[in-house]
Amino acid sequence: VIELGIIISIFLGWQFVVGEYLGGILLILISWLLIRLFHPKGLIKKARERLQDNEDDDVNNQKSWKERIKTEKSWAKVSQQYGMEWKMVWKDVTLGFTIAGIVAAFIPDSFFQTLFINSGQGNTDFSFFTIFEHITVGPLVAFITFIGSMGNIPLAALLFGKGVSFAGVIAFIFSDLVVFPVLRINAKYYGWKMSFFILMLLFISLVGASLLLHYGFLSLDLIPDPSSVKVQDQSFFKIDYTFFLNIAFLLGSGYLIYLGFFKRTDVMQMKEMAPKSKLMEKGLKYIAFVCYVWLAGGMIVKYFMQ
Repeated sequence: VIELGIIISIFLGWQFVVGEYLGGILLILISWLLIRLFHPKGLIKKARERLQDNEDDDVNNQKSWKERIKTEKSWAKVSQQYGMEWKMVWKDVTLGFTIAGIVAAFIPDSFFQTLFINSGQGNTDFSFFTIFEHITVGPLVAFITFIGSMGNIPLAALLFGKGVSFAGVIAFIFSDLVVFPVLRINAKYYGWKMSFFILMLLFISLVGASLLLHYGFLSLDLIPDPSSVKVQDQSFFKIDYTFFLNIAFLLGSGYLIYLGFFKRTDVMQMKEMAPKSKLMEKGLKYIAFVCYVWLAGGMIVKYFMQ
């Protein structure tokens, strides 16, 4: 969530970061209310039985965080977790950035205006029906692309720059909860009936949360100007304070990789998230390599052949 907020702040601004965190609270509250309303005792019982059958015995670390933060072993675990997080998201981020660039360069605005009704650059006055359509179409687009939360942010910035409503973009960001890979992972642990129930629950919750956020921000005049978001016009390299911060973080990352994967190989940290699927992960890896070839070709054309 923290790293997602950083990416959102870079591409969309602080308003969307606040929207993400407040929206998470709203999603929890609305989901809780829906569970109280539907009260699916049978599904919950079956899901618990499946989890008990596959339950692993975990040994809890009894040391306090104050003690753990002083040990090299704990930092080695942090390093390994850091490496596994990057291993998990690099394909999604690569694919998301590349698709956002391709869409920004080659897809006309008329396509977005057809997909998201009454959208378009300069249009910020939306009716309730228009906002509701944006909220329902946003998750559909995310379901089709299933890039992942980190990779979806450049696409979200592109949609907002094309005139999609604040609510529609928020719904698109939240939609990584209702994409097909998550549906399959939930089915693996809880069963298909419970997985589809969770899908329906989260979809209704994100619709409600997006509506509340949109009208709440609108009443406080906090919705940002879409014209400030230009994916294709951003300057991504400048020698300023961010350059030196990037160098510092790069050095820190290098030390973490060294500590966790070279110096302290005796430490094991097995907390990697379940993959989408072996076939999908392999496919995403090769698609990511194709993206790098595409991007390298574009740089060659831009800087050496013009």
